[in-house]
Formats: sequence, C-alpha cells, structure tokens
Amino acid sequence: MTIIRMPIFFALILIVGSIIGALWQHPEGASVSAVASPPTSHSGSKRLHLIEDCSEYMGTPGSFCTIASSDVTAIPSGSKVFYLQAPIASTGLLDSNVVLDAGEGNRAVGRCTLDLVSHAGLCTISDGIGRFVGFQARIDVSVAPAESVKFDWRGTSSFTREDAR
Repeated sequence: MTIIRMPIFFALILIVGSIIGALWQHPEGASVSAVASPPTSHSGSKRLHLIEDCSEYMGTPGSFCTIASSDVTAIPSGSKVFYLQAPIASTGLLDSNVVLDAGEGNRAVGRCTLDLVSHAGLCTISDGIGRFVGFQARIDVSVAPAESVKFDWRGTSSFTREDAR
C-alpha cells in the first residue's frame, strides 16, 4: 500500500508546486496553463553528464541524492533526485520512480533502475513542470571512479520547447 501512496503524495507535491510557482510568477491571476504550456518544437538531443552524490541517501522511500556537477543548464548543481521506492534486497535492485527537483517549482519525473552490486543502471526522465516541460532524458548510470557514494550519469537529453534550451 505504501508503494501506491508515495507516488500519489509526490504527484500532489508536483501539482501544488506548479500552482504556487504560477502564482509566484504571475500574482495577478495565474493559471496552471501558464506553467504547463504545450510543446512547440523539438530542439534535438544533446549529450548530458551529471555527477550524483548519494552520501545523504538513506535507502528509504523519499530518500534523495544531490547533483554535485552538471553540464545541463536546467539541472544546476545542488538539484535533488528523490527516490520514491526503497531498494529491493531480494533482487539486488533499486527500481524506483524518481523526481528531479531543480528548485523554484522546476521538477521532472522519471524512473531509475540500478544493480546494487555492479552499480550499473539506467534512468529515464519523461517530462516535468516549470523549466522541465517537454524534457526527456535517457541516462546510463555507473559508479564514479574511486567513489562509493558518487554516480556518473551520462546520456542524452532533449526539450520539446524552444524556450527551454
């Protein structure tokens, strides 16, 4: 039952965050459509490289890792990746919905699967709110060289909005 409630809880956070963000940016009468405008064009895929620091990750639903470095303007250092499910010890996997939170109401949703022995994995981001409307990414995950709590994220990303580049 917890697995079902946790994603709903974070979905509510995303909705409330988008409304608050709209009101913050347009206090005279914001609407949700001001935040979630439809995609306008495809800007093409670009290479993506992030370093994720998981020194604060506790292995419980809602635990997070912090982006230590990024070559994507929309994902600044200090952004958080929240993991909504705990690792599955019997399978040796972390297979979790994720919320990428870049602050100020800018959030993307996706899924990460990580082998807990080899630390090899895959994360996919499918869309978001704020600056992440129309954002997509496919990211290969590996443990950073000589590190046990830092992960190397390399892949491709794209935006379907002109103004999101």
